[in-house]
Amino acid sequence: MKYTKAWDEIMLTPWREFPVEEFEVLVPNQVTWDFVLVCDNHKLGSEKAVKRKKFLEELEKKEFIIKKIQDKKLFYGVWAPSRIFRKYQWLLRNPDRGSQNSSTQEDVLITTRIRIVNFILQNTEINSQEKLRDLIKEKVFETAFPLHEEKEQIEFLKHKWARWRRMCCRQPIEEIRSYFGEKVALYFAWLGWYTCILALAAFPGLLLFIYGIIYFNSSQVSKEICEANTTIMCPLCDQKCPFWHLSDTCTYAKVTHLLDNEGTVVFAIFMALWATLFLELWKRKRAEVVSGWELYGWDEDEEELALELINNPEYDLQKYQHSYVRSMIVLLLVLLTIIVLIGIAHALVIYRVVATVIFSQSDSDLIREWANTLAVLTGAVLHYMTIVIMTKVNRCVALFLCDLEKPRTFSKRENNFTVKIFTFQFFTHFSSLIYIAFFLGRINGRPGNYVRVAGKWRLEECHPSGCITDLFIQMATIMILKQTLSNVVEYISPWIAYKMRKLQVNAKSKVQVEQEAEDPCKEQWLRNYQLNEVNVFSLFNEFLEMMIQYSFTTIFVAAFPLAPLLAFFNNIIEIRLDAIKMVRLQRRTVPRKAKDIGIWLQVLEAIGILSVIGNGLVIAITSDFIPLQVYKYTYSPCTLGNDTNIDCLTGYINHSLSVFRVRDFEWHMKLQDLAEKQITECRYRDYRNNDDYSYSVQFWHVFAARLAFLIIFEHVALCIKLIAAWYVPDVPQWVKNKNLEEKKKHLQEELSVMDHSTEV
Repeated sequence: MKYTKAWDEIMLTPWREFPVEEFEVLVPNQVTWDFVLVCDNHKLGSEKAVKRKKFLEELEKKEFIIKKIQDKKLFYGVWAPSRIFRKYQWLLRNPDRGSQNSSTQEDVLITTRIRIVNFILQNTEINSQEKLRDLIKEKVFETAFPLHEEKEQIEFLKHKWARWRRMCCRQPIEEIRSYFGEKVALYFAWLGWYTCILALAAFPGLLLFIYGIIYFNSSQVSKEICEANTTIMCPLCDQKCPFWHLSDTCTYAKVTHLLDNEGTVVFAIFMALWATLFLELWKRKRAEVVSGWELYGWDEDEEELALELINNPEYDLQKYQHSYVRSMIVLLLVLLTIIVLIGIAHALVIYRVVATVIFSQSDSDLIREWANTLAVLTGAVLHYMTIVIMTKVNRCVALFLCDLEKPRTFSKRENNFTVKIFTFQFFTHFSSLIYIAFFLGRINGRPGNYVRVAGKWRLEECHPSGCITDLFIQMATIMILKQTLSNVVEYISPWIAYKMRKLQVNAKSKVQVEQEAEDPCKEQWLRNYQLNEVNVFSLFNEFLEMMIQYSFTTIFVAAFPLAPLLAFFNNIIEIRLDAIKMVRLQRRTVPRKAKDIGIWLQVLEAIGILSVIGNGLVIAITSDFIPLQVYKYTYSPCTLGNDTNIDCLTGYINHSLSVFRVRDFEWHMKLQDLAEKQITECRYRDYRNNDDYSYSVQFWHVFAARLAFLIIFEHVALCIKLIAAWYVPDVPQWVKNKNLEEKKKHLQEELSVMDHSTEV
């Protein structure tokens, strides 16, 4: 049996809060191994075998204990010496002194121990200047991971947190922090808080939707459309598209009123206020969550420098650098990527245009009647497919741009990557929605002078009752597909991969069983190896998914009031899904320390501002709220004051449709039933004069009202956001007082030790 002595070379003054031991004896089989390295059994003397040996020798020089177990793969257990953690505590003044979950071998947190060992492993170099990450790329090592503990803590998380039956129970944030670290705990604390606050937005959104259902048949605009069986509309395409009656789209008009009614503006203002309150209340919640973690003195840059010095006392400090040339290149490449993403959105527009023509020329009456809706629906499905594909492309591009920037630290690299990938994902998800919301039906020209793609296909038109239903269909399709399919894949994929890994392990012979009886580590290492791999993006992906969902929930929520409700139900499932993955299906995540959710808070603030702008534009441009109000108070029968019993919106549809003379159509239009039905005029949605088709006075009235509403809405909403941010303190008073008391207590202890040393 081998014993290893590790002499404590650091003399600690009495005020330090951990014991000093002159030496300690360690038995490898009794050690809780920090990390396990896995590799193939390479041929002796091969390049990979030589590099593996050099790497392990470098670890031995740092007094690491290494245990080898051979199966189909080679497993190397790694255990770090105590002096590493004593140096860490000395340099950072024992940052974990307030925590209870300390190791039995050293007065250091298990999560801190894993983090330190991971840093040293990742930054240990061999003679060729290659680190562990490079060796994994070269297949020298297959993977490296910390072990799940076989203790009460993991069993508690399995039974009290990572179970579907615990879906509606409170999360054990402190236990999550003790096992997975502060960053994971803050993610679940944020996700749980976000889900709770979503209930406040889901309820009024549901009420607005129910209100629309109750008054489904009572809208004056819908009634006029349903009764307009003599109003002939211009054809929707150039060839084989007939003239049609406005009353044919009665159902579509009623659905539009379901979404675009009097409560939409109130709900949009409410959501702008909700987004602000959510952020401010989360800042308070975060302060409460971390109040007992004693992180007010922790600095990420200082810890990283300390770890560099512990790993290599001759560490050459990397100073801050900035290159304007490199920044300009990165900026140009970012803009180029955004242009490509916008180009993909244009391709989706072209698809919708072509699909509308094809569906309109179908032999099926049902398909012809719903040609525009089918084009929108299939376009939304295609949009979802592009999102899935471009998500992988965007990740590669963002990583490449981060490599060009050469950030100084890992945290800086992570922040740069976060900003870029979110920007790319935002344009991937929302470029098509922005077109539908703000450009659809407004840049398509008019009969006789249509705007065409490649001089051939006409751009789409909005329904006479508005474009908001198209936006609703697009958002609902993407959000439902993303939340259902993504969650299914997110759970099924690691579950299947885990089962497949277990099946690949052959039945063990009696000899192997006897060997395992002598070496209990082998079964534990194999069991952890069979779990799914975890990388640095695992938690990042979860955050990014929630940020995109938050964008859907806030930016265009005026067109989709059920978005908060869908997000609420999705997140209830998401919390347990992520918990089950982390505890049961994945290898242990390397814990990371954090005081807050980092750069994601700034992303949330940016989304909050975009939500005010987006919802203001939806109401002012996409919705028919402004044209209805202009007509009601300027042109309606109520302005005459003769009859108080008449609905003030009577005659709105006729007022909002312009007249076009059929003889003025382009020469290549192949019109059906023109001679047979003796049609001389048709109607189209716009405010134009009948003689020269120029914009009418009503158009400019509506345009001015839209602009005025947009300015007033955004200024009022932003003022409400600023007032709410000022009124709600970021940190509760009791948390501030608690921190003051802790600082006072700590300083008193320091002063007492100093006085005692002076007396001696």
